[in-house]
Amino acid sequence: MIRLANELDLPAVAAIYEAILDHEDATGIHYTGWQRGAYPTADTARSIFDAGMLYVGVDETGSVWGSMNLNGQQLPEYQNGAWTIPAEDRQVAVIHTLTIDPARAGQGLARQMVAFAEDTARRQGKTVLRLDTGTENLPANRMYPALGYKAAGTVDTFFMGDSQRPLNLYEKKL
Repeated sequence: MIRLANELDLPAVAAIYEAILDHEDATGIHYTGWQRGAYPTADTARSIFDAGMLYVGVDETGSVWGSMNLNGQQLPEYQNGAWTIPAEDRQVAVIHTLTIDPARAGQGLARQMVAFAEDTARRQGKTVLRLDTGTENLPANRMYPALGYKAAGTVDTFFMGDSQRPLNLYEKKL
């Protein structure tokens, strides 16, 4: 089940952030571009929760297996995207920081999160879903096109204000 997070979910969400970073360190494959202690953190989860935009995936026991921030906030760099689906800002939903516990990888859970985001955005009257992912995030860059998302270019961003990081942009008409 995927639902809006409650306050009791916040430690589990933060633990998934850390588990992803631990997995990257253990494998030597740093696909997220995240920085331990900077982004994402427990404070990141708290701010998304406080904004009412934190969604979690939970199993039948109530354990959190994933999370995402679903809102309409497009990064400033999105202005440089090669978007092909016309939409006013109020018509756009955006997925940020979609996470799956590495122990649950390969079970189709990220696909479930994306489908939930699409359904939620449609119910909110949105007409397009946009997102970004680092160019080095091979799992995400394979998954989004497989789910019908169209590439909308690559833009440079300064992640956490200091490191230049290219992001692939994707969009899908809802």
